[in-house]
Amino acid sequence: MADIFWQGKRVIVTGGAGFLGSFVTARLFERGAGEILVPQIEYYNLTEKESIQQLLEDALQPADKIPAHLKHAGFQASGVGFQPENSVIIHLAANVGGIGANREHPAEFFYDNLMMGVELMHQAWQRGIGKFTAIGTVCAYPKFTPVPFKEGDLWIGYPEETNAPYGLAKKMMLVQAQAYREQYGFNAIFLLPVNLYGPRDNFNLQTSHVIPALIRKALEAQERGDKELVVWGDGSPTREFLFVEDAADGIVMATEKYNGSEPVNLGSGYEISIKDLVEMIVRMTGFKGKLVWDTSKPNGQPRRGLDVTRAREYFGWEAKVPFEEGLQRTIEWYKGNRRK
Repeated sequence: MADIFWQGKRVIVTGGAGFLGSFVTARLFERGAGEILVPQIEYYNLTEKESIQQLLEDALQPADKIPAHLKHAGFQASGVGFQPENSVIIHLAANVGGIGANREHPAEFFYDNLMMGVELMHQAWQRGIGKFTAIGTVCAYPKFTPVPFKEGDLWIGYPEETNAPYGLAKKMMLVQAQAYREQYGFNAIFLLPVNLYGPRDNFNLQTSHVIPALIRKALEAQERGDKELVVWGDGSPTREFLFVEDAADGIVMATEKYNGSEPVNLGSGYEISIKDLVEMIVRMTGFKGKLVWDTSKPNGQPRRGLDVTRAREYFGWEAKVPFEEGLQRTIEWYKGNRRK
């Protein structure tokens, strides 16, 4: 059902062609948003000030003057006279990866994510954009945050070392959002999604996160008839995962209904050890060999599990997809879409 909030709105979704972004744009269309714009890196490098200026110049034109390359395939002009205050930015774009990628590219992960967020929010305020939804990361939390992670504990320590540059760069958008709200009255909100998974995820073993990497490794090992599957760490850390469709729903609902300065977690409330996760994926993919834990590789943060009370209380959102169902849907998608 269309929501009145989206009527006459123009929505710029950075990262809208990516994993999470593809589900966010689909949800926006379901909710009645027609004027959806998706900047692509071929045309807009969001780490560069001039490129962000060009993006907003293009995006704030009358609908018939917006460049075709910026319009989402389903773009439909609302027919409403457009003003910048009727526009929304949902900033999903990020330079992101798993533990290995974070260890190899800490400087890039810090610089790219900091520059994208700070400059985009600043220019959005300057241009009179009506609302800015900033997407942070669970990596912003301190290494030894008490579980479940409460938003009020964001500043009690330093993040886990392997992803601290990325986590801190994203967390600066929270500081900026609060400062701009206080000084300028700019309506920027900050959301903290936990690790995402689902269909269309990144299954590149050099840059992927734990679930797609394990799914691919287990399937390929099973097909080769391998006797062993090597897994990083010792299996003891815990993680919480959020199905991508639930995350998209939470982001869209927060954009519609939440207008506060406090950060808000988006999570499933389901915590699982890496050991149990690996055993579940092995069972679901059919791998029959032995698991070998490579303890020379880092575990990452010891535990991750979010308190999701705020999301429920502030804008009525809760995750719906059970973990094993989401995992099965992810495995089936990968089986049907991978390159042999």
